[in-house]
Amino acid sequence: MSTDSSNQAPLVAHLIELRNRLLKCVIAILILFLGLYSFANDLYLIVSEPLRLLLPPGSSLIATEVASPFLAPLKLTFAVAVLISVPYTLFQAWSFIAPALYKNEKQIAIPLLVSSIFLFYAGVLFAYYVVLPLIFGFFTTVGPGEVTVMTDINNYLNFVLKLFFAFGVTFEIPVATYLLIKAGVTTVATLSKKRPYIFLGCFVVGMLITPPDIFSQTLLAIPMWMLFELGLIAGRTVKVVVDGSEEKEESERSKASQ
Repeated sequence: MSTDSSNQAPLVAHLIELRNRLLKCVIAILILFLGLYSFANDLYLIVSEPLRLLLPPGSSLIATEVASPFLAPLKLTFAVAVLISVPYTLFQAWSFIAPALYKNEKQIAIPLLVSSIFLFYAGVLFAYYVVLPLIFGFFTTVGPGEVTVMTDINNYLNFVLKLFFAFGVTFEIPVATYLLIKAGVTTVATLSKKRPYIFLGCFVVGMLITPPDIFSQTLLAIPMWMLFELGLIAGRTVKVVVDGSEEKEESERSKASQ
């Protein structure tokens, strides 16, 4: 019975620590949200600028729901607070798992953590400065001349946030590819042989998470494929571990767990 109690004690301690770190993340998001709330309308103007600059004369963004002028900027402010808090959230996750890692694993994990943050923000910026202007430039010119473009502010925000998230996650492909190779799940040679299927899969994913047009699908699929190739280049730096070393590492882990 005492053995069961001793086994449960570390688990409870880990759960308490996890709860505290999650609570810190929530508090950080709330503080950022409250600090940004007074700039909610300004933030919406910034996010809507790629479309507003391309609208034909006489067109504008509109609110088709009574609460949209209040809820849309509020939703955007919360999303921006979550985006800004990503480094702090990842730091809390790192602080939680770091004690269980070996020194060599920490040396790899820190660069991956930093690169993940950088790539996520790079994906969001790429969507804002490159993808949105191209998409809206296409959408606002292909419609009938007699149709006035007037987009609902809430629908526009949902569309933009979806693209931000899609490109932010997509830009993590090099890190994911490197981790799969590092963990021994696959190899560079195997992924290279499957390149045609992965290239096709990029277009399938682009079709599923972007608007239903080949233009925006291609704008997501091509960067996905290029980032996959970048992950392969990084994966070539992974050293193949011999079986003896793997057994030794597994033995060390077993001793540490005991």
